[in-house]
Formats: sequence, C-alpha cells, structure tokens
Amino acid sequence: MKKKQQQRSSSGGFPEPRPHVAPSAGGGPGGGQGGGRRRRRPFSLLPFLSLRDYSFCMAALLLFCLCSLFYQLSGGPPHFLLDLRHYLGNSTYLDDHGPPPRKVLPFPSQVVYNRVGKCGSRTVVLLLRILSEKHGFNLVTSDIHNKTRLTKNEQMELIKNISTAEQPYLLTRHTYTFSPSRFGGDQPVYINIIRDPVNRFLSNYFFRRFGDWRGEQNHMIRTPSMRQEERYLDINVCILENYPECANPRLFYIIPYFCGQHPRCREPGEWALERAKLNVNENFLLVGILEELEDVLLLLERLLPHYFKDVLGIYKNPEHRKLGNLTVTVKKTVPSPEAVQILYQRMRYEYEFYYYVKEQFHLLKRKFGLKSHVGKSLLRPEFFIPSPLETEEPIDDEEQDDEKWLENIYRR
Repeated sequence: MKKKQQQRSSSGGFPEPRPHVAPSAGGGPGGGQGGGRRRRRPFSLLPFLSLRDYSFCMAALLLFCLCSLFYQLSGGPPHFLLDLRHYLGNSTYLDDHGPPPRKVLPFPSQVVYNRVGKCGSRTVVLLLRILSEKHGFNLVTSDIHNKTRLTKNEQMELIKNISTAEQPYLLTRHTYTFSPSRFGGDQPVYINIIRDPVNRFLSNYFFRRFGDWRGEQNHMIRTPSMRQEERYLDINVCILENYPECANPRLFYIIPYFCGQHPRCREPGEWALERAKLNVNENFLLVGILEELEDVLLLLERLLPHYFKDVLGIYKNPEHRKLGNLTVTVKKTVPSPEAVQILYQRMRYEYEFYYYVKEQFHLLKRKFGLKSHVGKSLLRPEFFIPSPLETEEPIDDEEQDDEKWLENIYRR
C-alpha cells in the first residue's frame, strides 16, 4: 500500500480525469497541470464555487421563493404595503430613520376603509363622496350598516361582490377586518381612524340617547325601544353599578375591528390585542388618530393621491365645516374621576392598542416631516381625565337613513 502511494506521489498526484492530458514532468503548478485545473472548473463565472456548492445555493433560493409564495397565498401583506415600506425605508414600523422617499408612490387599486364607529367616519365618508366624483374612483358602499361580524359564507359573498367591482375602488363599511386572500381574492390595503377609547365610549353613550344638533327628536328615531329610565340613566350610575352598557365586553370595541373575524377577537385579552397589532403592521396602510384629523387627511393625500388629492382643502371649506358641526353629539358630559378610573381599568387593552397606534402614526408623520404636538410629559390613562372632544361625529352603526339627509343638505 505504501509503495502504491509513493508511486502516485512521484507521478505528480492522482491521474487526471482526461487521460490524454499529460501532467508536467515536475508535477508542479505550471504547464499542463495548471491548464487541467482550469478545465476542471464547471463554471468559469463562479471560480470559487464547486458544482455541489452551486446546487446547494440554487436549492436554498428555490426553497425561499416557495416559502415566500406560500406566505403571500396564505394572506401575507399586500404588495402595495411592501412597495410603500421600500418607499419610506425599511424602518416604517420600527423607527423614524431611513432613506428619503422616492418621488412616485405605488398605486393600490383596492382600498378598504373598515370604519370604526364614532371615530370620525361620517366626516371621512362625506369627503370620499366628493372625492370619488372629482377623481373618478369607484366608491363602494354596503346596504348592511350594522353587521361587523361575518360568517364564512358572508365573507365569501362580500369578497365575491367586491371582486367584480370596477377598479380602482374604495370600500367603506363598518366591519371587522377580513382576508380575501384566504378565499382566493386579492388582499386589499386597509385604512382606518381611531380615537381615545373613553371619548369614543362617551360619544356613543350620549349620542344613542340624545342625538346631535340635527334635531332634538333624532335619538327617538334611532333607539325607539329604549326605555325612558334607560335613556336618562346617569353615566356615573351606569359605570359604578356595572350596567352591561358600561362594562365588558361592550367596552371592548376598537380592537376587534383590527383583530379580525376570529371568535377570540371579541374576547378582551392579550391574544386579540397582539393579533390586532400584527394586522396593523401587515395590512394597514394608515391607522390615524381622530384627535389629529387634519394630519390624518394630509397623510392620506400623500399616501393615496389618486383617492385623496385636495382632501384637506375640501375639509377646511367653510360650507363643509358647517355640516361637520351638525353631527356633534349633544348633552355630552364627563363622568366623575372615580368612574373614569374604572373605565380605564376595564379598557386597559383598548388603551394599550390606542397608544401603540398613536406611536406608529407619529413615526409615519416624522417620515413625511410633520411635527407631532406632544406635551412635555405623556400622561398615562391612570392619571388623565379626558374631556369630550368637539370633533365631527360619524353616524352610528344603527343610523341607516340619516346618510340621505346629509347628502341632501350638502347638495343645497
């Protein structure tokens, strides 16, 4: 055995794969043996990879592509959001640093505004009607105003209807998020607006009882079955004595709009909260804050110019502001500090979500060079007693006939 190894060593190594190529006499790196090495390389453009290494890289690349495709088909983020994150830099939802935006934004042809009740949606819908006529996009509305939870068949029917809608379209409806990609449709881009949870609750509580400035009897039309003792129930009694209207799960209202159609999305807890945050990051282009409505409209104009161009000018028009003032809830009062503290404890998940969304909204504002007007100290809910905001109020889920009234007022 040793003799065979010595013979191979003295002959300059193992025989070449091509027997007609003779090694050099000295067995060194020059002449024919060097030429043999060059000929053995399978790919001249990849001098440092063997055929085995190249095959491994290609297999890994194929596996990555298949996983990415499976993620998209399973309801991954819409392509538009991925393009937008490239537009704003990879740190859209992480920090406020990144490369400067490009001059041209991608254009989504399917947008869903699954508006949260009592969070300014009436104002935005009125603006969208004006904008759809001005810019020529298809504003898709629904005859169903008060059904937020959809069965599987109802989701499929809704997806079937919007899949045949003329694009570009913007769908507006009070509904929890749904995923068309689960049923073979294209995943739309979502937008929404939320507000301070206690303010939203107070607005809804008094609106259901006393309506707004459009007429003293409007509330009687909306809630005809409400008993008089219930209508004039003191807000502090409702909270302190734990009436159903002022307790969970009725107070767990905002998060399900972002969590989705899963039954656990309606149960107050960490699971629904984390799923709602994930959906905000992956499927929502923008979730604005009603307390900063003008900045929300400005960002919508920047992000979706084909839908919202000139929206801020229309919103600031005096004639339009008159309509907004008519929808302010009347007889709205602030509960006692003790009652407010109890509300905060019952709505702690709602507030964690609200502050998370607010932080992301401010990061996005900084991306576009907008300043956030924040006080010297950010007061947490346990130490803060809000006062009702005199902002434009949306029509509640139960108000189906008032939209025609508002349309007629605007056309005068």
